[in-house]
Amino acid sequence: MARGDGGLHPRPMPIRPTLRSPLPVVCLALLTATVSCRHASAAASPPPAATTTAFASVPAPFATPPVLPGTPDVATLVAKVKPAVVNITTVHEIAVRRPGIEFPFGFDPFGGGGPSRGGDDVVRQQSLGSGFLVDSAGHVVTNAHVVEGADEVRVRLADEREFEAKVRGRDARLDLAVLELVGAHDLPAASLGSSAALRVGEYVVAIGNPFGLGHTVTMGIVSAKDRAIGAGPYDDFIQTDASINPGNSGGPLFDLRGQVVGINTAINPNGRGIGFAIPIDALREVLAQLIDTGHVSRGRLGVHIQAVDVALARAIGLDRPRGALVRELEPAGPAARAGLKAGDVILAIDGAEVSRSEDLPRLVGRHAPGTRHTLRVLRDRATTELSIQLDELDGDPPPRAPRAPRR
Repeated sequence: MARGDGGLHPRPMPIRPTLRSPLPVVCLALLTATVSCRHASAAASPPPAATTTAFASVPAPFATPPVLPGTPDVATLVAKVKPAVVNITTVHEIAVRRPGIEFPFGFDPFGGGGPSRGGDDVVRQQSLGSGFLVDSAGHVVTNAHVVEGADEVRVRLADEREFEAKVRGRDARLDLAVLELVGAHDLPAASLGSSAALRVGEYVVAIGNPFGLGHTVTMGIVSAKDRAIGAGPYDDFIQTDASINPGNSGGPLFDLRGQVVGINTAINPNGRGIGFAIPIDALREVLAQLIDTGHVSRGRLGVHIQAVDVALARAIGLDRPRGALVRELEPAGPAARAGLKAGDVILAIDGAEVSRSEDLPRLVGRHAPGTRHTLRVLRDRATTELSIQLDELDGDPPPRAPRAPRR
């Protein structure tokens, strides 16, 4: 196994045996005698007067109760949730050009009429991923990139049963997919929690199929929330230091109540303990559509926006950086029809605050095309409200290279 240290191996430090010496025994005897003398002296002396210094009210060390009494029972948690976690294997068939055979003087003994006989070989490549059951009928949630372009998908349960799977629905913008297990019924399903209620610092447990090592359990904490990592218009990730590796993609991130709070999807390859999960609330918003129709229908505002920084907020009269600055409008789009102008700052939609520019696409995307909503807008240092009817967002973007661990 390669060590990955460039071939430089530091010289091990020699370990020296402990010298056997009577000196520690002598020191211990002297210490014991000293303590005995002090005890005798204390017994012969009258008790000191009560002190009245300010230190008298200081509690004894470690008198306050611990912030986290006890330790999490991860073993019991895993035993409860593990049956709902699955391993996913996909097969991609790739045509590879076979080199031709050259014949002298253009003669082909096989009658091909040419100087060579080439062709295509079909190579089957396997990829690994993870997922979890969301109902007893056999619907499995995973990442869209896990099954992207797959010619065959197979799912293995914790009890070693294996099923053929079909892609029921796919949402490339959120990198989510729903699989349907062929011939499955009465399967154990995971309980979905709330990522909005999840707190930074909470313990979380990831279960997945890293490097083909099925149902591997790792534990960590929620390192941060609302992370934007440049993955697309709906960037909103849970950051965790629970170990996530190639093959963990699509697997569940559990809280200590045994509920799924995220879908593991990406890692930072330049660091350790920096993994990212899609919030489960994002799945909740699209799960029914993916199962029923196979795709997600979203509303569209028709604007190009940019972030509001400290200097810009001060210049336009905001108390702090917030909202999304309208940089450009699509001609005849929903925003233009509603009277929105370049330079306006969108502060809220239907009362939901736009804390940062990245929030706006997610807030708009939650609503169906054709629905009408109210925008709160800052214009010329004064707020106003506009009514807007959303158009339909175009279909899924074209497939892109995976941005999450995949083998």
